[in-house]
Amino acid sequence: MIDLYTPQAIWGRELKHYRKAAGLTQSQLAEKIHFSESLISGVETGQLPASPEFADACDKVLNTGGALRRLLDWRKAQQFPSWFGKWRAREPEATELRAYEPLLVPGLLQTEAYARVVMHGDEVALRARLERQAILTREDPQPPIFRCVIDEAVLYRPIGEPKDMRGQLEYLCSIISPALSIQVIPHGMHPGLLSGFTIATFDGGIDVAYVDTALHGLTVNDHEEVRYAIRKFESIRTEALPLRMSIDLIKRTAEERWT
Repeated sequence: MIDLYTPQAIWGRELKHYRKAAGLTQSQLAEKIHFSESLISGVETGQLPASPEFADACDKVLNTGGALRRLLDWRKAQQFPSWFGKWRAREPEATELRAYEPLLVPGLLQTEAYARVVMHGDEVALRARLERQAILTREDPQPPIFRCVIDEAVLYRPIGEPKDMRGQLEYLCSIISPALSIQVIPHGMHPGLLSGFTIATFDGGIDVAYVDTALHGLTVNDHEEVRYAIRKFESIRTEALPLRMSIDLIKRTAEERWT
């Protein structure tokens, strides 16, 4: 259930106010700002966060004088690095996500305790990460299908206290569903040793990739590069343990390693 008085929900109601004052439906606003109607709906109901890019587009079309962008000050404007903005704006619109992570549990699947350590205790960044996870539990639009592969080393890397690791691994086992799968690729040489990446698929079959680098993340739209990422993901997934064996390994590691 959405808390009606969170800053995110209040921001959504302000957007709704300005949209109605302009005499626009969600569909009409979506056409003008080039963001999906489902995203606008999710933002207005407080289920999804608004990005600065989204706020700027709404301000321009709704002639608010920049009010909506200023109202994002509650987020201190730097919840995410600037280079993450493009991906952040696209992620909620995906119908399917495919992710490979060699080092950490993917951000969308991190528990609060695990994420707090990863974010070095930055509560603003932590809250932003947890808000992103809403796309996996939202009711409307339907959550994206999420296929995830993690390196076995992720299960053994100490992030926080042993109880935090155990809680994180138990959480991974608890969220498996027909729409969300997690597979583990065993220790050893495999195609995914260099970096993690995520592929988002949108209505119409359009794919966009997000790639981690040593300096920052990159949102990739080039068709050939994205196709390469898709082939890479499928190659990695082929070498991963089947779903049931992966879950058994995660459970066993939680019980034996993180007690």
